[in-house]
Formats: sequence, C-alpha cells, structure tokens
Amino acid sequence: MEAKEVREFSDDELRVKLVELRESLFLLRLRQGTNQLESPAKLKQTRRDIARILTTQRSRSLGRKN
Repeated sequence: MEAKEVREFSDDELRVKLVELRESLFLLRLRQGTNQLESPAKLKQTRRDIARILTTQRSRSLGRKN
C-alpha cells in the first residue's frame, strides 16, 4: 500500500485498516516464532503500512493537508 492510497481513505476506513494490519502483524509474528513464515518481507511491509496509517492519522489530527 502506498502513501497516496492511504491518504484517500476516510478516517473510519483508516481505523478499520489499522486494526486489520495489527491483527495480521500479530499472526505473522506468531508464524515467525514457529518457523512457519513463508515471506519475511511480509513482516516488514505490514509494519510500514501501519506506520503510514499512523502518520496519516497524526497529520490529520494536526490539521495538516498532505
């Protein structure tokens, strides 16, 4: 997911997506711990997507236009 896509989401959609990504990250970490993770890159990508959403939410709360 790119930053441009994230900015197009509404506030409610961002909250829902954030919950989904955090659940996904939890499951990926669980799989990593049991050596069942197929792609370690998926962990990194999920963390970055979470960071993009949090950055967008923070930017909106400060009233910035990005």
